[in-house]
Amino acid sequence: MDKLTSIDPNTGRPTIDESKRPGAHQGAEFCSSIGGGKDWPPEAWSPQTKLLYIPANDNLCAFLPKGQVPDDDSKGFYTGYDFDSIFGSIRIGPGASDHIGELQAWDLNTGKRVWQHNFKTMLWAPLLVMGGNILFVGGTPDRQFRAFDARTGEQLWSYPLPSGAIGVPTSFEVDGEQYVAVTTGWDLDARGVQTGVDKIQGTNTSVPQAGTLLVFKLR
Repeated sequence: MDKLTSIDPNTGRPTIDESKRPGAHQGAEFCSSIGGGKDWPPEAWSPQTKLLYIPANDNLCAFLPKGQVPDDDSKGFYTGYDFDSIFGSIRIGPGASDHIGELQAWDLNTGKRVWQHNFKTMLWAPLLVMGGNILFVGGTPDRQFRAFDARTGEQLWSYPLPSGAIGVPTSFEVDGEQYVAVTTGWDLDARGVQTGVDKIQGTNTSVPQAGTLLVFKLR
């Protein structure tokens, strides 16, 4: 992220480039933006592959103008920005010529990226990795629920959902049979980021909001 000038190798604490910090007294452009980089959708770790899987949107930047606050001594959590103005500030970064979303697999022993699957769209996907080396991924506005080979990143399967899946998939066993369940429903941050992307690209992406629970049986 270009907001950071360095990261302390001992404490992990970042040093912020103050020229890239928006606030009450200045506006700023920065990468990654709200909705960019690694946001709240959880990653997944596999003890079989020894890889950490991360959903990311590294190519989303933003510009926020100077905030509006009642006075310099205001207390509490107040940014001076509303929901629509924050997501409406999204910009596509210079590295996004062919993709926005990234499904990344990292070897934590070496600190190196092992594989990456790119998405032309944003990726707002909590992840589920299975003991059989299958990685399940939702979180795209095309509403597909996908399965990848957790070792190689090869896409193995996809299924169209009634809405986008931004909830965390889960797995369970009944009578010796294994199942994967996922909830659908598209709103809040996922909808906000997609609205920002649509504004830039001149598109109008329609993703139904309705919630559904789907259960798949593994064979």
